[in-house]
Amino acid sequence: MPWLFLFVALSTAAILLLGTLAVRVFLEARRLGLQVDESARRFAAAAEALERAAVPVAEHAGRAGR
Repeated sequence: MPWLFLFVALSTAAILLLGTLAVRVFLEARRLGLQVDESARRFAAAAEALERAAVPVAEHAGRAGR
């Protein structure tokens, strides 16, 4: 009978540990998703700035090629 109590206690501890780890993984995945979103926004802003900066260069290159 003591083995049964030990088994139940260890099983309960294992389930609690797995639940805790699952919550930690969920929170880290959420944080990673937010970081990826922020990086995508910064990348889009940098791409727009690059396009704006490329317009005068392209115009100048077009005039110089004529």
